[in-house]
Amino acid sequence: MARSPTAAKSKAKAPAAKKSKTKVTAARKSKTKAPAARKPKLQHDPDTIRIVPLYGTGESGRPTAEALAAGPAAAPKLTYRGGPRLANVKVFTIFWGAAWKGSQAALVTKVNAFFDYILTSPLIDQLSEYNVPSYAIGHGSHVGSAIVTTSAPTHSVTDAKLQAFLKQQIASNNALPKPDANTLYFIYTPPGVRVVQGGSASCTTFCGYHNDIGGTIFYAIMPFPGCGGCLGGLSSADALTSTSSHELCEAITDAVPGTGWYDDANGEIGDICAWKTKVLGEYTVQLEWSNKSGQCV
Repeated sequence: MARSPTAAKSKAKAPAAKKSKTKVTAARKSKTKAPAARKPKLQHDPDTIRIVPLYGTGESGRPTAEALAAGPAAAPKLTYRGGPRLANVKVFTIFWGAAWKGSQAALVTKVNAFFDYILTSPLIDQLSEYNVPSYAIGHGSHVGSAIVTTSAPTHSVTDAKLQAFLKQQIASNNALPKPDANTLYFIYTPPGVRVVQGGSASCTTFCGYHNDIGGTIFYAIMPFPGCGGCLGGLSSADALTSTSSHELCEAITDAVPGTGWYDDANGEIGDICAWKTKVLGEYTVQLEWSNKSGQCV
């Protein structure tokens, strides 16, 4: 995955021509330079390999491009690119909007209980196959939660605004821990609010994603699953724990998208296994790719 959930861009130098930026809509981006200076680049548009894609079919009943692209394009094989991981992740949940204190209060309890359990569960244990000398993945912890009702979006919110909101909360809300090498902020947006990032939108293209801010603040965005494509036949609670587990495992193994454990053709550990689920304890979680087993486990 790429470093920033903005619209994918490619830059090409041509003789006697000024630099130009071209928006890419296909699941590929390239960077052209003189052959001697060429560096390996990720092959895909960042949106198709950062996101939890819609389940099965779109609202029209036809398979979405994202769903069709979610299956492995080649034999999956994650390789380590040398970037940071979250060795002992510390999750802090942020629920934005008044609904989380009202009609969706039970979901807040469910999601927080999920993190209390899952961060010391077999889901984390199975990630140990991706240990490297500088990062040994161990159990994490759920370090807190906050419901923020001020300035909540009502219709739509961009990733840029979500980043600004997170930075403002870190600076002014004493409930939030300061960012460090293991802290991961999960932001749950209000029901009925569309999240827009990279030219795509929740319930149209994706159901969640994770990213970093400058390589020092790590976060995941969880839009409310208000459409069939983001429910996948599950309850709202089970859909949220499934997509949350997807982004949790990806953030742990690839904190700055595309620089940790990554597959150029298939994306991150969760992308390869999107919408394949199992139950751990009482919680629905997504299967994750295992290089060792050669399958989703």
